[in-house]
Amino acid sequence: MIAPHDAPAPLLFPEPLREGTILARPNRFIMDVGFGDGVPVRCHCPAVSRIGDLDLTGRPCLVSDSHNPRRKLPLTVEAFSLQRPDDPHKRWIGINQNASNRYVEHFLREDALKAITGPVRHLRREVPLGSSRLDFLVNENQYLEVKTPLVQIQTAIPPWVPTVPPAPFNSTERVQRHLRELAASLQHNERAVILYCLYYANDGFRYYHGTTYEEVLACVGEARAAGVELWQADFAITPESVALTDYHPLEEW
Repeated sequence: MIAPHDAPAPLLFPEPLREGTILARPNRFIMDVGFGDGVPVRCHCPAVSRIGDLDLTGRPCLVSDSHNPRRKLPLTVEAFSLQRPDDPHKRWIGINQNASNRYVEHFLREDALKAITGPVRHLRREVPLGSSRLDFLVNENQYLEVKTPLVQIQTAIPPWVPTVPPAPFNSTERVQRHLRELAASLQHNERAVILYCLYYANDGFRYYHGTTYEEVLACVGEARAAGVELWQADFAITPESVALTDYHPLEEW
């Protein structure tokens, strides 16, 4: 854990997120949310993949408002909780994978990840590398790619949260391409890092044991042998902010 006296300033949201209840997920882009008045409100779901093997119906959630009248769905579900709706001390699991890049950028600029990057003097976003665009180039010599894995939620699932049968998962081409391109970048750069961002209590992320696990494991081994580093960052979301609570290298996969 990051010591309290070393804790970086959290990223404050422009306005507090609004709490509601997930009523349904009609498709992967949409969640219907209730806010206590009995009228479902259609919201954008930013996680287009499965979210664990969970049925999120009835789960408390946090919703942001873009205040953009041009958006078809101005509200976005940012997080959900595994706790009961009436629990006054909910812990929230973030599901906005695009927002992870904003969070990481904030903490990079706060020098909160300096065990990975050292002091940050220059920072660029969406940098071309091979056939990809990677998330960050730090100090012109360190590539950093952000991942927010949601296919599995690797934490204790309480008995009142229903699950659904797991579906086959073999969409790993992008992950492997990034690993190979990061490894190749080390011919010209000092460091190459993949940072796995988690929003729940977890003792160490493990890659999903899907149909291509052995193939991905071999690719990870080759990338690590070339010098690519795998790190985990832990975040805590509240209605008001997101905080970086810990980060450490992933020693195992």
